[in-house]
Parts: sequence; C-alpha cells; structure tokens
Amino acid sequence: MSPRKANMESSIYLGADGWWHGRVTMGVKNDGSPDRRHRRAKTPAEVRRKVRELEALRDKGRAPKAGRKPTVAQWMETYLTEIASLKLKPRSLDDYWSKTRNDIIPGVGQHRLDKLAPEHLERMYRAMLDEGHAPSHVLKVHRILSRALKIAHRRRIISENVATLVDPPTVDETEANPFTTEEAKAFLEAAAKRPTFMRWCVGVGMGFRQGETLGLRWSYVDLENELFHPQWQLQRLTWRHGCKDPHGCGARLHRFEPCPPNCQTHKGYKRGCPKPCPKGCTRHASACPERKNGGLVFTRPKTKKSRNPVPIPPPFVPYLVEHKERQDALRVAAGDSWEECGAVFTRPDGRPIDPRADWEEFKELLTEARIDDRRLYDGSRHTAGTILNELGVDMPTIMEILRHTQISQTRRYVKGRSHLSKDAMRRMGDAFMPRQEPPTETRTETGDSRAARARRRRRVR
Repeated sequence: MSPRKANMESSIYLGADGWWHGRVTMGVKNDGSPDRRHRRAKTPAEVRRKVRELEALRDKGRAPKAGRKPTVAQWMETYLTEIASLKLKPRSLDDYWSKTRNDIIPGVGQHRLDKLAPEHLERMYRAMLDEGHAPSHVLKVHRILSRALKIAHRRRIISENVATLVDPPTVDETEANPFTTEEAKAFLEAAAKRPTFMRWCVGVGMGFRQGETLGLRWSYVDLENELFHPQWQLQRLTWRHGCKDPHGCGARLHRFEPCPPNCQTHKGYKRGCPKPCPKGCTRHASACPERKNGGLVFTRPKTKKSRNPVPIPPPFVPYLVEHKERQDALRVAAGDSWEECGAVFTRPDGRPIDPRADWEEFKELLTEARIDDRRLYDGSRHTAGTILNELGVDMPTIMEILRHTQISQTRRYVKGRSHLSKDAMRRMGDAFMPRQEPPTETRTETGDSRAARARRRRRVR
C-alpha cells in the first residue's frame, strides 16, 4: 500500500489512455470544495514541467482562478459593463464600446482569454493598419485592450497580460497649427458680423475648449469680479435603452446583411454605409420610447483643474454685458417658445448650440477670413497658448490660464514662431560675436623705390 501524500502535494501517474497525468492542489473553490487542477503530457518529464509551473504560480499567489476562461469578447463586455462604467466618463465609455465592437471583437474576440498570444494582437494591428486606420487609432485600441487584460490579470483570471509583450505602432504627435496674431484678428473680424461673436472671442482669446464654451452658464459668470467659472461643459452623448428588451426594441432597425455595391439608401452618409448589426444587437437606442442619458447634456469637466476660475480680459466685459442684453431681448420676443437652459451662448429659441453646428460655423468663418483649413482646437486653445507666449507670458501662468495639470502638456500647446526664433538668434549672435566695422576705401602704397620697380619690370620682360 502506497503511503498517503502530504497536503498540497501533487501527484503524477500514467493513465490507461497512454498519457501522463498530473494533479495539483491549488486550494479551495468558492463553494469550499477542493480546487484540483489537471495537466497531461506524452512524457513524464513534460508533465512534471507543467506541474512545476502550476505549483510555482500557486506558491507566488498568481494562479488563475478555476473554471473555464471567458473569451476576449465575453471579458470585454464584462469589463465595460461592470468595471469601466464605474470610473469612465460617458464619452470615454462610448469610445471604448465603439472600438471594442468595431476592432477588438472582430479581431481577437473568439480567442479564449488564457490562450491569447502576442502574435494574435500583432496580426490584428497589422490588419487594422492595412485597412487604412491611423496609427493613433490602433494605439488607442491597444491601450483599451491592455487595460482590460490588466484587470483580468489582477483578478487572477489570466496569469499574464500579453498586451505588455507587444509594441504598438509609433504615433507621431500632431503638430499644432495655431492662428498668427493677424489671422486671429481677421477671424474675429469675420465673427463680429454674427450673433455668436462673443463665443469666438472666448474660444480664441481665452483658450476655452468647445464643450466648456458652449456649456458656460450665466450663473457661473462673475462680471463684477471679471471671472469665468467653467463648472460645466456641453457634450453630445449616445442614447441608451430604457426598456427591458434592447434587442427587441430595435428589431425594425436591425440589418444583418451588408449593403450592396452603389447603395442608394446611405449615399448621403458622410462615413458611408453603416456596418451590419452583430448577432444580438442592442443598439438603435435613439429610437427607444424610453431612451435615456443621451443627446445634448451638461456634464462636469474631466479633471478638477479644468474647473478653476479664469480671469476675463477687461475689454471683453462690455461686450458680454451687451450680449446678455441682446439675449434678454430675444427671450422676451420668443415668449413661450423660449426653452431656458441658462447658457451664455444659445440658439435663437434658448436651446444650447449644437457642437456640430458650432464646428460648421468655424469652418465658414475660416473661409470668410481667407484662412487655410485647420482644426477647431488649433484655432482656439493652441492659438491662445501661442499668442500668450509671444506676449511674454511665462509657462506657469499659461498653464494656469489653460488649466493644465502638467506644464509639459502646456508646452505641447505652444508653438514657436520662425520670426521670433530668428530675432532670438540675432540677439544671441550680437552677444557673443564682436561687431565688424564697415570696410573703408584706402589706397595701397608700397615702400619700393622707383629704381627697384623699374628693375622688376625689366626682369619680367
């Protein structure tokens, strides 16, 4: 009779099927029953190696939990629904869901979480780049997947985060293209012909983000002390189902087949034909009778630093007072049709300005001012930081005005000007190099006698 094995000791034996089997005691399961893991191999040496690896994970406290591991698609849904939704802002969560549905699940969604290998991720990234996705888009997908795998590793669902073994594509930082002082003046001259003139003054002259400008409310404007308190921002959020059966609610809108070539239904869509719905689709929440948490919504800024008060330039104050009086007159003229939201910049009926319409107006103003095309961020936030730097304002002060948390972030917003660099290097040269006197016209005289010059001429002949 063989002696009884000690507690937590593993066993290795040859089975009737011709395979070598190893049994490792890992502890107990959630229900209190023993947690015994199984490994098998063709040779005793191979099964001993697998048993030792499992024992090492157990002894280090890094052993994965018992049970069948979820697929990447199942874990991403769990992560976004139950974990990330508690921390992420609504817009960020929508972006995570979008990249998960469109990139991660089609790419590696069917792999089991513990079987996912670095090669799978590398092939997915290569395919995304070949399809025309920007490296910055692929990098964002990598970060989302890496974060989800990090949580799975922390909870011992997997033994290693394979995303840390993959190098994502290198992304070149987008170069800022702010207005020059002359362009900023031309832009504001074109905006002065519109009722939204002060909206663009705040964006270009104070460096407010689009959401912060459109979400600014009169209750957070202190004209007496000349301060803006950007406590809110305006964002367009994705609608969510309020019903109990999201899939059935959008049944009439589901499309499971791709559109035919030269589709006429979606020919007016800027992004082309939408992708077919996945099996069990729960989208189309905008058509839900009980939809919630979507549309234009006032939300809190992302960081606490973003809510710091910003001084209003004194020349702006009379224009703001005039803007408020004009808005009050519109409120009286609209009567019952006025929809009060308390915003500083509104539509003629009192509703907040749609960010999409705001972006289109920016492009129209660029055309009217004869300025080449650029991003809205370049024409507002980057412009304010760059012009403040040209006026001699130091970086810590610019950081406070733009409400950045790190000064390195502020430096990326400030772009140097070539004429300022040329002037700086001229002054550098003047400081180090001696000044050259201008040449004067002089006559060269020699000390040779008349007889010596005559002898030299004879010798040459």
